Amino acid sequence: MAEPAKKVEEKKVIDEGLEKGTDRLTPDRIEKVIKQVLEGESGARLKAYVDTCIHCGLCSEACHYYLSHDNDPRWSPVGKVKQTLWEMLKKKGRVSADFIRTTAEIASTECNLCKRCAMYCPFGIDIAYLMLIVRRICHRLGVTPLYIQDTAHSHSVTMNQMWVKGDEWPDTLQWQEEEAQAEIPTLRIPLEKEGADIMYSVIGPGPKFQAQLIYQAAVIMNIAGLDWTMPATPGWDNSDMAMFTGDNEIMGRIKRTHFETAARLKVKRIVMGECGHAFRSIQDVGNRWLGWRMPPIPIAHAIEFYYELLKEGKIRVAKKYAETVTFQDPCNVVRGAGLHEKARDVVNQICENFIEMHPNREHNYCCCAGGGVINCGPPYKLKRMKSNRIKAEQLFAVKSRGAKTLIAPCHNCHSGLEDINHHYELGMDIKFLGDILYEVMEKPES
Repeated sequence: MAEPAKKVEEKKVIDEGLEKGTDRLTPDRIEKVIKQVLEGESGARLKAYVDTCIHCGLCSEACHYYLSHDNDPRWSPVGKVKQTLWEMLKKKGRVSADFIRTTAEIASTECNLCKRCAMYCPFGIDIAYLMLIVRRICHRLGVTPLYIQDTAHSHSVTMNQMWVKGDEWPDTLQWQEEEAQAEIPTLRIPLEKEGADIMYSVIGPGPKFQAQLIYQAAVIMNIAGLDWTMPATPGWDNSDMAMFTGDNEIMGRIKRTHFETAARLKVKRIVMGECGHAFRSIQDVGNRWLGWRMPPIPIAHAIEFYYELLKEGKIRVAKKYAETVTFQDPCNVVRGAGLHEKARDVVNQICENFIEMHPNREHNYCCCAGGGVINCGPPYKLKRMKSNRIKAEQLFAVKSRGAKTLIAPCHNCHSGLEDINHHYELGMDIKFLGDILYEVMEKPES
């Protein structure tokens, strides 16, 4: 198999979030914060992992960073733990400010928290959890990459990640409703409807950069004849970058606002758009930080939702998508929720020709954008590109077998794969599941 021949120049990253945060550190503060997190916030789970790991390195082959960097052990999951958390434990928190700066960069930009390594560890150690502990320590010390910290600030101020304020949100919904009415004159996007079956929620980039996805969702809901609503108030954004900075307090505020909005509207469940990390935050991390083992209101990811609509005949396919497609398995809804088979059922119902990339399903490689890594911004883009050469090779191989369209039912996957697509000049067309469903479904004539 030919390898995408694209070189990446190494450049020193200057990140004000890391540089200025490091300048404010003192040895006493570093030691105090590390002990507070390791002794006061973590518990049996951390101890079990630390005591169990034998540094065997069997996790290495699971990591796209390791594979893309020619099997350099520094990039292996266990290598990243040994460079960061293990040093803190060994030295009992007495580490330098420069060590914290390096640790923050490793934890935030060299691990996607994809959990593929946990599947290959003989003891099932969750290295993503260990990296989140490291990010928590760095957050408490004020050393976090600038771009993602700015996004966490946006969550804190506006309860969404894109600084969408006040009337901008309902104005966007009205705009998309009017656009959709050109196609279906009776279509409405119901706002603040109490007692609806569904509250539909999206992520911050939706109204900011991808408003057409709201349009498509409104058409799907309308044709399926569903009882649904969207909130006009904060709580509409289900994304959560604070989860990835280690700012658990803001993460909790975001999730509480989201669930309280759904509870205020008395909806039966929340249906969310095609986002993986938001699903993780609502279903696995944020809800548990708030003390709920499972979400207080049932959650359905878009993959499950589309599967239901097609299975129940609420959406019918007029003509299947003709181009040959392949499918990216988002880490948070496949390894995290087991939706790989439902996703393939949807793909096969709406597409004429589907071929698998290899490996696939829960063994698929991460897009290298999730886990907050793409949100650390342009300074780290070239590192992301070099660190997922293995994904470029995987896509090159499946394209060579005829796949022209890559379906990525996750915003971070979509953005990260677009970057890889352009950087390695793969020439693939990347779409959401909803893009294709909207295109092929039966619609009333205008």
